[in-house]
Parts: sequence; C-alpha cells; structure tokens
Amino acid sequence: MSTPKIDLRRLILLLALGSVVLTLANTFYASYLVQRDLLIANTLEANRVYAAKLSEATETYLAGTIQQLAYSAQRLPALLAQPDALQQEADRLHGQTHSFNSVAVIDAKGKILATSPGTLHIVGTTTASPGAQAALKARAPLISPPYRSVTGRLILFISHPIFAADGTFLGYVGGSIYLHETNILHTLLGEHFYRDGSYVYVVDQSGRLIYHKTPQRIGELINRNSVVQAVIRGENGSQRVVNTQGTDMLAGYAFMKSTGWGVIAQRPTEVTLADLQRLMWVTLRNSLPLLGLSLLFIWWLSKLIARPLWQLARSAEQLDEQGTQEAIAGVRSWYFEASQLKRAMLRGLSLVNRRINRLSHETLTDALTGLSNRRGMDAALAVLQAEEQAFAVIAIDLDHFKQVNDRYGHDTGDQILKQLAELMRRNSRHGDTLARPGGEEFMMLLPGATMDTAQQVAQRLRLAMASQDNVTGNEVTISLGVAHWPSSDDDLATVIRKADIALYEAKHQGRNRVAV
Repeated sequence: MSTPKIDLRRLILLLALGSVVLTLANTFYASYLVQRDLLIANTLEANRVYAAKLSEATETYLAGTIQQLAYSAQRLPALLAQPDALQQEADRLHGQTHSFNSVAVIDAKGKILATSPGTLHIVGTTTASPGAQAALKARAPLISPPYRSVTGRLILFISHPIFAADGTFLGYVGGSIYLHETNILHTLLGEHFYRDGSYVYVVDQSGRLIYHKTPQRIGELINRNSVVQAVIRGENGSQRVVNTQGTDMLAGYAFMKSTGWGVIAQRPTEVTLADLQRLMWVTLRNSLPLLGLSLLFIWWLSKLIARPLWQLARSAEQLDEQGTQEAIAGVRSWYFEASQLKRAMLRGLSLVNRRINRLSHETLTDALTGLSNRRGMDAALAVLQAEEQAFAVIAIDLDHFKQVNDRYGHDTGDQILKQLAELMRRNSRHGDTLARPGGEEFMMLLPGATMDTAQQVAQRLRLAMASQDNVTGNEVTISLGVAHWPSSDDDLATVIRKADIALYEAKHQGRNRVAV
C-alpha cells in the first residue's frame, strides 16, 4: 500500500504557515518576556523607592512626635504640682496634632498624673505596662516595641523623660498609638498612591505586623517571609516573593534605623502583568488581519510556484504523445529550479527522440547498404497507399551474384551490394524509396513517376552498373522489372508481384536488361 504523498503547493503552504506561526509565536513570546522582565524590574524599583520614601516620612513623623513630647517635657516640671495645668497640657498634646490615640503624664514611680482623653479614668493609678516600664528604665526618648495593654489593645508607646533643672528624673510624658484602631500610621501609610492592588505594611524588629491594610492581621508574626527577614536584618532593596498568604508579590523594602522597623511596599505580580497580557492580546488581535493577508499571499505564491512543476509533471506523463515537446517548451518556468527542470526535460526528450529515431532508423534500414529493409519498404508502401499517390516500382536483382560470392568471397559480394546501393542513390530523387528487401534483391519506389519515367531510370541504373568498375575486375550486371500503380493493377501487392514477374522475365530474356 503506497503512502499518500503531499503535493508541493500544500507543502509550501504548511512550511510557510509553520514558519509564520512559529516566528509570530517566538516574536510574541520573546516580546512578552522582555516586557514582563522590564515591567517586573520597574515595579520592583518603584516599590523600593516608595518604601524608602514612606520609611523616611515615617521616621520624620516619629522624630516630630518625639520633638513635641520634648517641648512638653520642658514645660511639665513647673506643672507637676498643678493637676489642672497637667490635664490641660495633656489635652493640648492629644488634640493639637492628633498624633496619638492617648497621652499620659507619669511620675518617676509610674503613677499616672494626667491622661487625655479623660475617659480613660486611670489618673492616680500606677501603670505596669511594658511601654511604661521601658520608659522608666530608659530615662531617654523611646519608641517601645508593640505590646498589649490591659484592655487588650496592641499599642506602641512613644515617650520623653521629664527632668528637673538639677537633672533629677521626675517621670515622663508619652503618647500611645493603638495599632488596631485608626491612628497616624493609617494617615501616613494607608493612602497608597498606586491604587492598583499595591499596599504597604510595617513590621517591627521581631517581624510582627504593626501596620497592615487588613487590621485583623496586625500583631501577626510573619518573620518566615524572606522580604521581612531581609528588612529586619537592616537591608534595603526589592525582590519577588511569595508571601505568607501564598500570593506572588513584587516587594520593595526599607529599614528604619531609628526604630528598627521595616516598611514594605508590594504589588501582586498577577496585577502587575495583567495590563501586559491585555496589551499582548490586543497586539495579537491587531496582527491577525496582516497575518491573514500574508497567508493569502503565500497561498497565491505557492500556487504560482507549483504551477510550472505541475505542468511539467503532466507533460512527463504524456511523453509518448505528439505535441509533448511543444507543451513543455510552452511552460512558463519563471524561477531558476523550474527553468532548469524544463531545460533538462527538453534535453532528455530530445535525446530520447533521437535515440528512438535512431532505433527506428535501424529497424527500418539495411545495415550493410544503408537502404530501407523490407520493413522500411512496407512502411513506405503503406504511406503511398494511404495517400493514394501513383508510383512506379523497379525490382532489381544482381546477375549471377551467387557465383561472385562463391568465387570472390562474401566480403567482395558485400562490396558489390554497397556499390549498387550507391548507384541507386545517384539515380534517384529525394522522395524516392530505395530498399534492399533481402539478399541481392533491390527495389525502388518512385512516387509520382510514370511507367516511361521508371523505364528510363531503370535503363540508366542498368547501364551505370554495367559500366562501373568493381573489385572483381569483371563486369557485374543487373536485371530490372518495372510496374506501375495503378496502371499495372489496382491492388498494391499485385503491382509489386508484377514488378518481380517483369524482373524474372528480364533474367529469362538473358539478364542485364529491363522488362515491363
């Protein structure tokens, strides 16, 4: 069972289509990779810069709050014995900038002297909170680690010590930031300017969230995150990371030296690449019309390329028919390969025709004399009969040729035969058929010749042979019989037979003569 073959046109189409699709896919993929990497790099850098700006802004804010507390701490030594004045100062600090959720003035033993807002109802009590204890121990400006108050709130406490003129430690003034409630960090960090899926969060030195867009996550420990690990080591930078929620993120981070906090600005990678994916689809959609036109052009070009090859292939199947060579020559081979194939086919066909003609000539020709053999003579008679053209027949036979062969040998006899063939050529026209049906018998077919003309040709040939020198040194003569179609008979075979009868009559009459 033969395997089905694909034609050249479809092969060109498939090859071109495959090339176009692969090139387009490769171009789109390469472009996508370049744009994706560039977009990721730009987003990482933007987030790094933004985290650094937020870190700087937060540090500036914290430095400002400590400065506020420092100013108040300078005023408080003179007010410690005046409860109303202390309360007014606490209210001023709380209400002036809204930096703190609450403010407290505490003496050196940890007793609360004044608070704002007053709804806390803790004046006169002694605080044992971690932030208060740290402030009492530090006796210096301090930002505490996050801790939980007795009310369950997660708090940051910022404090500044109060000293008397002689340097005696009198206590401290501080402000609390309630991390789970609206606070100054929300104001600083909550309005993330990208508004595109990005967000910011802040961790303390232990990797605990102290600010996040989702309040429920504040206080959560996320120190397994590689970005958090980097920022609490004091590093600044950016990286692509899968966060603790399993989301692929592009994060920039900055370390706050004054507090040991880390600010992280990040954006989901999927959100970052969404616009690029939409752009690639739009580009692909806009490329489809041009792709369609390209394929249409390829289809037309493949047809144009395949056409001369199809024509040459059809001609190759019809090499034995007339007009094939002209058909091949008429093929428009407009490109090199088709032109070479056409030239090769014409050359090959010409060579085949020459060989066929040579074989045909050899088939129809007597090898010794070069005259037509019996087959060639029959073919010439068939043509004359088909054309219904009158012709004369001269039958020729060498006299006593057997004696020549016996006496001088067959080589000499062959020389005599060739000599007679040459004389026949000299005494004939271009369109006459000269044949050697066999042995020493010869025949001439003279189209259009009358009986009288044929007799004259026969007499000339007889005299030429008789007078011709030959290799025997003796005279060699011929006898000839003449007949005519249709004068002698309407039947072609009968005319040939009558020429033979006339030939035998010439021999009977003594040879070296012409009989009609």
